[in-house]
Amino acid sequence: MSAVFACQGFGNLAASIVAIVVLACFKSAIREDVFMLDYVWRICLGFGAIPGGITLYWRLTMPESKSFQAEANKRAAAGADAEAGALPDTENEMLLTKNNNIQTPLDEQLAESSRNASNLGALVNEKYAGSINHTAENTDATEQPIKTARLETFGQYFGQWKNMKVLLGTSLAWFVVDVAFYGINLNSSVVISAIGFSGDVQSGDPYDVLTRNCLGNIIINVLGSVPGYWISVFTIEKLGRKWIQLMGFAALTVLYVVIGFAYHKILDASNVAFIVLFTLAQLFQNFGPNVTCFVWPGEVFPTRFKATAHGISAASGKLGAIVAQAGLMTLKDRGGPNEFIPHLIEIFALFTLVGFFVTFWIPESKGKTIEEITGETD
Repeated sequence: MSAVFACQGFGNLAASIVAIVVLACFKSAIREDVFMLDYVWRICLGFGAIPGGITLYWRLTMPESKSFQAEANKRAAAGADAEAGALPDTENEMLLTKNNNIQTPLDEQLAESSRNASNLGALVNEKYAGSINHTAENTDATEQPIKTARLETFGQYFGQWKNMKVLLGTSLAWFVVDVAFYGINLNSSVVISAIGFSGDVQSGDPYDVLTRNCLGNIIINVLGSVPGYWISVFTIEKLGRKWIQLMGFAALTVLYVVIGFAYHKILDASNVAFIVLFTLAQLFQNFGPNVTCFVWPGEVFPTRFKATAHGISAASGKLGAIVAQAGLMTLKDRGGPNEFIPHLIEIFALFTLVGFFVTFWIPESKGKTIEEITGETD
């Protein structure tokens, strides 16, 4: 899973490369009419759907894991048992009635048979009609009890603190790392400017400015992001998920405190120092919680809850991205252009500190089976 997620780094590089190529194709048109950039960004956005479509096809044709197949078989067996138990045993009831009638004395049985002969057909029809209706009702309701039981099982499992704290740990960790991950990228323009790859689209040549901006993004990704992803891939089975995440959150907290409280002093003293600190932050985001927050929820929950729990954790991360971009980003110009950015980075340090502590709620999964992690043997 870590290698899958690490491809995000290559995706970031590919996005900048595609943008450069598309810009080059529209170079003359952009210089004649800047509104031709509208076509550029739409084409770039469309290219993003291509790997998504390929991935969807591969996923739909990929065989399911053995643990998922075993869980599916168990659910099918449980459904068959529930369906069999829901059907009325009409034949046994009729047989029991017949046996009870046989046990009566012969003369009494003959007398009763003469009195009830006219009602026998009605009695049988009534019994069978009721059985058919009862069978239809139970057949239609077969799926509902199974679904209800599944919901009860989910509630019972996560109703225990030992299980709920794992879900809270994965969700909160993903939330705080995405607040910091998407928020710290507010500073990418500062870094791009520091390395000489920025410009003003309105006063300069839009083609040159945007092309240089894309090159600056490539440099930033190559310096910190991509190495961080692949260091995680090659060390995650040796160091473990918990160690990497704890180390990443601790390093990010220290770096954000330094960058936040000494923001202007660092920029005034040395652009190189700021670039180094920013690159380290990018490195420890990915050689740290940005990778483990994706991998870990896919390993610490039982198979029957894995997709749901991973989805809850991922949704928490997207909520963190919204908080960073739609919430905190609106504060960055408070007091002047980019004046509040140092304080935002200080806030990010608080978030990553929270992530450090909630990591202790998640069990280490390195070298363990799902049964060993969850304590379930059935």
